[in-house]
Amino acid sequence: MERTNKTANIMETKLARIAQISREKPKEVFTSVYHLLNEELLMICHNELDGKKATGLDGITKAEYEENLEENIKELAKEIQNMSFVPSPAKRIYIPKINGKLRGLAIANYEDKIVQLAMKKIIEAIYEPKFPNCMFGFRPHKSCHDALKALNRNIENGKVSYIVDADIKGYFDHIDHNWLIRCVEQHIKDPRIIRMIKRFLKAGIVEKTQRIETKEGTPQGSILSPILANIYMYYVIALWFEKKITANFKGESYVTIYADDTVFCFQYKQEAEMFMKELLPKRLGKFGVELAEDKTKMILFGRFAKERARGGKVETFDFLGFTHYCGKSKIGKFRVKRKTAKKKFSAKVREMKIWIRDHRYLKVTEMIRQINIKLRGHYQYYGITDNGYSLKLFMRCTNKLLWKWLNRRSERKSYTSEEFKEMIKQNPLLEPKIYVNIYDV
Repeated sequence: MERTNKTANIMETKLARIAQISREKPKEVFTSVYHLLNEELLMICHNELDGKKATGLDGITKAEYEENLEENIKELAKEIQNMSFVPSPAKRIYIPKINGKLRGLAIANYEDKIVQLAMKKIIEAIYEPKFPNCMFGFRPHKSCHDALKALNRNIENGKVSYIVDADIKGYFDHIDHNWLIRCVEQHIKDPRIIRMIKRFLKAGIVEKTQRIETKEGTPQGSILSPILANIYMYYVIALWFEKKITANFKGESYVTIYADDTVFCFQYKQEAEMFMKELLPKRLGKFGVELAEDKTKMILFGRFAKERARGGKVETFDFLGFTHYCGKSKIGKFRVKRKTAKKKFSAKVREMKIWIRDHRYLKVTEMIRQINIKLRGHYQYYGITDNGYSLKLFMRCTNKLLWKWLNRRSERKSYTSEEFKEMIKQNPLLEPKIYVNIYDV
């Protein structure tokens, strides 16, 4: 164990040194980093991987891989260094989305996961220091709540009067491989790293028994995809917005990015319209992606929105599961407020209903214990400044669902209204709590 920790510390120091060089020398191009894909790094990645995750096409689990671990890692490192390692196709599974549709996820074989994680660590060390503060998705020490706080600061502290709520159609599925490689090569020109990235991009997907070529996109569910998608977003949107939009527009302009979710803020209507109708579509089109026009809109929003809006009604927009609307503080000062978005709220209630229905035969004490774990997770994400009412409503819905399904177990085990209230007194549901102060930096 001591040797393992020492090896991990040495490798972390090497990656930290790369990150430091990348941060201190913004134009640095790394031409020799492939050698870091060695036994030490592969072993670290194996130890970090979650053994409970779904298995790929070969069905090999972490526990099975560990049965001959040292030999497996040694052989894997050898294949990588002589460039004979070729990733296997990923297995596609589907999970339901809030809108009732299905989201496809790519599940790689266990050994491919190890290599992807090792590649991610190296690429992230180089690119993470370059990403601007407006990017939050899939980044170390950054969260959805950080993105919400940044957006809040931009609107409340800046001269923001218009919001462009942009939705990129199938972003992960339509990333152009050639453009992506060109983006990566801006700071990584180790030919073997580039070749390995290409192999993962072209590895393919197997759905049921059919193999599907991956000519574009970087599959969701892949360990390597988030950092590659962030690099693409950095060059396509973030850097371009900073150099071409913010620098050249007369009014103030801001962008907040979380993975493929983006919100743009503008001072002037004319500039917001030009950006949404001309500049952004043209920019995205150049890189092989496009806006979902039915989900993209420009709205009047900000401290002057109500007095400028027709009839005084101000539109809202959704971002990261919250509906943002214009409000006021207790002393009458303009505030951006948030509440759980209707679609998210309905989906979470539906999830709770299904869970309670399917587990209604558990002992009541155990059932409520597990429900409280779910409630705590809900509160920790949605428990943000001004969203107290939505939290209380969610708990009330949970309470009603619990009574309904407990009374469908059998007549003998049914509860009257008073009996149910007494039972809840003995086994209370977790009370809502605000966990996140939007004004904490």
